[in-house]
Amino acid sequence: MYNILIVDDEKMVSEVLQQILSRFGYHAEVALGGHEALCMFDDGLFDLVITDIRMPGVDGYDVVRHIRNSDRPYTPIIGISGTPWLLKDHEFDGIIPKPFGTQTLLSAVKSVMSRALALHRGAYGKTLPAEGESHLT
Repeated sequence: MYNILIVDDEKMVSEVLQQILSRFGYHAEVALGGHEALCMFDDGLFDLVITDIRMPGVDGYDVVRHIRNSDRPYTPIIGISGTPWLLKDHEFDGIIPKPFGTQTLLSAVKSVMSRALALHRGAYGKTLPAEGESHLT
């Protein structure tokens, strides 16, 4: 099971994303803003981060920079935004424009995690778990 960090300053959006992902077998934790996300990322182990971009204070770009400069820079990141044309594709492993449906979310998660797993398998051989399993267990 993948461990996913959801970052959004809108509590309702975060909770809906968490419910959807949980219903489909993912473990999802919520950070209600960028600052909380940085602390959770540093203290936890996440297979994927899904972050809103426009948030007060520490925004989604700050979250991305923090992750890319951490000891886990290859953690996949999906950016979600109501203004996707402002996103810089090279900073994210996937982009989901708001509003989006359940299938769009699940397809993006599966696609990004499949690519990440394939890259890690190529770099480290067959020591990594199968698709759908966390590298943390």
